[in-house]
Amino acid sequence: MHKRIFLRLLAATATSACFLAEPALADMSSVYMAGKIKLAMPWTRATPKGADAAVGYITITNTGAEPDRLIGGSTPIADHFEIHEMSTAGGVMKMRELETGVEIKPGQTLVLKPNGIHIMMVGLKNQVKKGDKIRATLTFEKAGSVDVEFDAAGIGGGMPGM
Repeated sequence: MHKRIFLRLLAATATSACFLAEPALADMSSVYMAGKIKLAMPWTRATPKGADAAVGYITITNTGAEPDRLIGGSTPIADHFEIHEMSTAGGVMKMRELETGVEIKPGQTLVLKPNGIHIMMVGLKNQVKKGDKIRATLTFEKAGSVDVEFDAAGIGGGMPGM
């Protein structure tokens, strides 16, 4: 149990290594739609050997008139797909699962990013390597499911193209 927590914290630490870097212009060909939900620039980071979890980042825009909620998803590379939030309180970084997902209000753009809300792919079946394309399905409360592909940057790297 402690080893699993340690590996999750290791993955979270690796994901936050370059949170101060500014992203370059990303490839806009990676745009997906689920109803009125627009998804752009999905990316992840390579993982160290033996890591139990990988992260996923994406920009979500609700172009509709009703709120929607990212409630989960799945990927063939991991046993579990979870939505997490990272925060810092009193100099201590904390990560927790958002069990009811995350709401995207009408007209809102939500950026899942390092040191904030992000996707955790837990129980990795294989190591994620730089350049990999990770298939996943994101599930929304109203818009339903949409297949996306996460581009893998290097370990500790930023959005591909940085």
